[in-house]
Amino acid sequence: MLVEADGGSRGNPGPAGYGAVVLDEGGDTVLAERFEAIGVATNNVAEYRGLIAGLRAAAELGATEVDVRMDSKLVVEQMSGRWQIKHPAMKPLAAEARELAGDFESVTYGWIPRERNKRADKLANDAMDGKVMPDPAIGAVPEAAEVSGGAPGGAPGEAPATARAVVTERPASAAHVTAPPASWSGAEGRPTRLHLVRHGQTELSVARRYSGRGNPPLTEVGLGQAKAAAARLSTLDGVAAVVASPLQRTRQTAGEIASALGLEVDVREDLIEVDFGEWEALTFTEAAERDPEAHARWLGDTSAAPPGGESFDAVHRRVDRFRQELIAEHGGRDVIVVSHVTPVKTLLRLALGSGPELLYRLHLDLASLSIAEFYPDGHASVRLVNDTSHLG
Repeated sequence: MLVEADGGSRGNPGPAGYGAVVLDEGGDTVLAERFEAIGVATNNVAEYRGLIAGLRAAAELGATEVDVRMDSKLVVEQMSGRWQIKHPAMKPLAAEARELAGDFESVTYGWIPRERNKRADKLANDAMDGKVMPDPAIGAVPEAAEVSGGAPGGAPGEAPATARAVVTERPASAAHVTAPPASWSGAEGRPTRLHLVRHGQTELSVARRYSGRGNPPLTEVGLGQAKAAAARLSTLDGVAAVVASPLQRTRQTAGEIASALGLEVDVREDLIEVDFGEWEALTFTEAAERDPEAHARWLGDTSAAPPGGESFDAVHRRVDRFRQELIAEHGGRDVIVVSHVTPVKTLLRLALGSGPELLYRLHLDLASLSIAEFYPDGHASVRLVNDTSHLG
């Protein structure tokens, strides 16, 4: 198959987008098209993103041999191994492209003049003009789904898990979850994309104790997890903001991410974890023995609150308020949200339009990444859940 790819930036850096076309071997029939706006980026970053999208599309079509044609001399020479890659923003993109290329029997790269790359160039300009395309992959049933027992709230330390449901898309850097929802969803306009990060490990996480409004710092392991999340998210282009809960563990995690992106942390009170009240720092068993009736009710009733604490319904109201405020401020942009199990689950629940059962059945690991998109017409899409591939 042939892959024609291009990218552009109106300002270099400026508003950028990429386009990619997959054609049959003769170059006569278009088999697939991909394009997307990627925020503020350089021409070269957009060109690499076009290459990556084209290789992915060819792989989805079952190609074994691919001939890539681009009018970017830089990308062609670097991917051919004749030029060194010196710019730090290019290295992770080139590495991702090489990883994708390794799945084919052979990939060749050739330079073509711009006038022979009009199809990909047009798609890149469509992306920069704000057009969106259907996602050819959305709607597919995820392959990974694991279910096991537990209690509400998720992973160890913030509330023991009731059930474990892990769903991930193809392992890829968070910067490259690119396609908008399918045309069948009716979604219109550019979504506000939330990259949802749970904070790293604390001592209460290790001890499997309820950790709500308490303020433990990250452990050394937790700091390493935060740095790994930051490294993964550092390739994102055009991030509008890094927002976080006011608690220390989230601010430390967000600080690593913001530093990698050259941004400041925007603290939002509505992202704070649920208040476990008198159960703070207790284990699941200790809380159940201390207040058996209240604990049993809390496990199945989102209006119930721990003694002196906060109900999941109350968390839902404030997190939805945060979501609406954030979309009003950064509509159509990428925003990194660093928070806790309950607020992240609540944002995923809002995107899915699901009932409260999700709070009890979804597991979120420490320093995991999930992605939810909210469209200006009210539609929403969940693109990634509990991905920890960056943690090794």
